[in-house]
Amino acid sequence: MTNTFEQFKLQPYLLEAIDELNFKEPTAIQTEVITQVQSNRDIIGQSKTGSGKTHAFLLPLLNQLKEEANEVQIVITAPSRELAEQLYQATIQLTAHAPWEIQVSRFMGGMDKNRQIESLQSSQPDVAIGTPGRLLDLVKSNDLKTYTAFAMVVDEADMTLDLGFLEEVDQIAGTLSSTSQFLVFSATIPQKLQPFLQKYMNDPLKIEIENKEIISDLVDNWLISTKNRDRFNLIYDLLTIGNPYLVLIFANTKETVEELAKKLAEKGLNVGTLHGGLDSRERRRMMRSIHQLDYQYIVATDLAARGIDIEGVSHVINAEVPQDLSYFVHRVGRTGRNNIPGIAITLYSPGDEEDIQTIENMGITFEEKTIKNHEIVDAPQRRSDRKKPKQPLEYDAEIEGMAHKAKKKIKPGYKRKIRAKRRKKNQQKRRQENRRNKNKRRR
Repeated sequence: MTNTFEQFKLQPYLLEAIDELNFKEPTAIQTEVITQVQSNRDIIGQSKTGSGKTHAFLLPLLNQLKEEANEVQIVITAPSRELAEQLYQATIQLTAHAPWEIQVSRFMGGMDKNRQIESLQSSQPDVAIGTPGRLLDLVKSNDLKTYTAFAMVVDEADMTLDLGFLEEVDQIAGTLSSTSQFLVFSATIPQKLQPFLQKYMNDPLKIEIENKEIISDLVDNWLISTKNRDRFNLIYDLLTIGNPYLVLIFANTKETVEELAKKLAEKGLNVGTLHGGLDSRERRRMMRSIHQLDYQYIVATDLAARGIDIEGVSHVINAEVPQDLSYFVHRVGRTGRNNIPGIAITLYSPGDEEDIQTIENMGITFEEKTIKNHEIVDAPQRRSDRKKPKQPLEYDAEIEGMAHKAKKKIKPGYKRKIRAKRRKKNQQKRRQENRRNKNKRRR
């Protein structure tokens, strides 16, 4: 029997909104989560990007809203302004046809705080969505009264932890009733997240939808060497071969993003940028322009790799291998969505060999390509010693101390320097070991 959204007994206005989205049947995580939310269970949800997680929690929670309550009923936190904006837009779409006015408000840094306070003094929103810092500011000033909420959602919890916002989320959660329902969604469940989960969640049900493949089988995953080639010219060639529909180009720093975008614009390409250096207004304008398909090419940092849903991405180009290799899957996951094939292309230099090997060890397979006469063709395999299993790197207190001290906000290239120093020290140790072995044989 085919699953349908009608089986969840959702209110007619929600079914109408689902029909507008052209959702035919619920995804695996939607089926699991909607049923359990309706049973009032606390939930820890894990699933891959693009699984439909957002609507999995929005639909059953919105279905429970009380008419004209004039109090906060649902609180949703997101670790970035872009993710909060995306959640807000999804909620607005779902509530557009409600028979009464459902007030949905977003609270993020960069927005006029005084105007938000004035609005809250006249009425409280039914659904409060925002970044942890701004939400907590308004809670502490007693302008936003979250203690009335029957449910709280912590979206992208591991990213919230990584960015240092878990303490703010903890304080917001502490204002809710002990009977409130808590839903936490995360790509991973780090050990440091456990105290928060144990503090607020009552016998939570863990729902993990197994990711059968790390990268969608709809994605052609290509690898191109930049050895003896100009990286920018390679990127320009890739963008002008054929006619890609929408391309996301990832770089590691905002400086590189701006430099790439400037060079591409000088070549006559219609380019947008997305990185943490844009102020709130610029970022909202850029996201709006991207969704309106005002740009065919978008150069971005990993800000756009995690959770942000940009429809119709036909190509992803990694201008650089990500410094945090876990972001490789998030980057590539921007294409090959909604049953539409995509192409992911990673440019790498000889210094990136170790990182490429690490990515391959995750179970990811590359097709090696090159560009000849403005055509993408198969490339010779990388040198054979790349395929030999590497000896484990020995622990070095000095280098591990450097790595431990490295934070998110570090100078560009710092992590790469640590990796290079690790490699150099281990190469020295291996050479010394080889010399000792030769001397033993001579004796």
